[in-house]
Amino acid sequence: MASIYNSFKDVFQDLKKENSENKSFISVVVLLLSIPLGYAVNSIALGIFVGVSLITFQKENFKIKKNLVWPILLYLLMVLSLIWTLSVSRTLSSLSKELPLLLIPLCFFIIKIFTKDQLFKIFKYYSYGMLIYSVFYFIKATIRYLITKDISVFFYHELVTKDLNAIHVSIYMSLACFYFMSKKNKQLVDKMAIAVLTVTILFLSSKNVVIVFLALTVLYYFFHSEISKKAKYASGIGILLVLISLTFVKQVRDRFLVEVKTNVTENTLAEGDGMKNVYNVSIMQAWNNEKFQPNDYFPGTAFRVYQMRIFFEMMKEEPVFFTGYGLNASNIKVEEKAKEYNVHEGYAKYNFHNQYIQNFAELGFFGFAILLVMLFINVKNAINDKYFLHIVFAILMITLFLTESFLWRQRGIMYFTMMYCLFNSERLVMAQKK
Repeated sequence: MASIYNSFKDVFQDLKKENSENKSFISVVVLLLSIPLGYAVNSIALGIFVGVSLITFQKENFKIKKNLVWPILLYLLMVLSLIWTLSVSRTLSSLSKELPLLLIPLCFFIIKIFTKDQLFKIFKYYSYGMLIYSVFYFIKATIRYLITKDISVFFYHELVTKDLNAIHVSIYMSLACFYFMSKKNKQLVDKMAIAVLTVTILFLSSKNVVIVFLALTVLYYFFHSEISKKAKYASGIGILLVLISLTFVKQVRDRFLVEVKTNVTENTLAEGDGMKNVYNVSIMQAWNNEKFQPNDYFPGTAFRVYQMRIFFEMMKEEPVFFTGYGLNASNIKVEEKAKEYNVHEGYAKYNFHNQYIQNFAELGFFGFAILLVMLFINVKNAINDKYFLHIVFAILMITLFLTESFLWRQRGIMYFTMMYCLFNSERLVMAQKK
């Protein structure tokens, strides 16, 4: 008990010390740790960060950082889309959700710079916070399992709730896991954290994130870490064992197999949840079918191919290449396409599940171009700084944007904008190089 008390005391003293050197330190940590919580908590945390930035503003700290201008330009383009949007009410309602794109970079213009050591500590507290969330999710799932005897409570959205979104939580956990993985002198608690976070990522069963996570793990241990060859081979065997073990976990295995099965054999019967006469749609069918049936089920990849198809059709049919349909207004056209192709009405409610297409469809070519510029800056700085955690963030965002409209969700926009600003603040990059 005394050791726990001393640990909390040390954390409190360290936070107090860092905050005395940079008044925004605690508010940044609080904002990052609030992301998996409710929307109201996110908004309050953002308000605290903005408030602290304004209250502690000093003229000598002000500087416009060119890397951080791009999120602001993206938000201004969203505002400008009010002129041509298909739905003013939808665009207006989304502008408040997208405010972090404007507010967070503006705060980084006026706050005191974070040193390299402070940046590391921010990620340290963020990573321990994600570890605590992970343990909490498993405790909650264990209690639910004891009540329901349903093993599915440990997997995918069931582990974290559909609103929180398993794919998004996988991203939060991945960055935290690589923080512990990249520590040079690992203690027992670091190794335990890696194990817990890895299991969490695997159980969340996001196909895209699991594949990228394992690829980044191989990249780290074989090309970036300073461990011996013997340790590298041991790490390779460990990763192989993880891959083999996935085949024994039905809930994880089935999410991968359904993608393979539906594209090897067309019109396969969907399984699970007592569904009868519900047929899987293959990638080829999603791209080529002139009509679908209400009982057709789109697996993840096939659904995204269908969405890509209707996006290209929409761009051909209407002169919106440079403007798009307006922020949060493309769903009007998506619903029309769903009726045209006789797709089940549930699919008509989804966005494009692709950030590149989402930007193009709603903000036109310039919205798409701004997104690419931000990702290019992110990758360039990650490579120049040779900071592996930044490389992880850059690759995760590029790949995630292929399957998710991450920036059209409140938690997603908060996470991306804060991490982007932390990693790409001009003076921070200079401080790291120095």
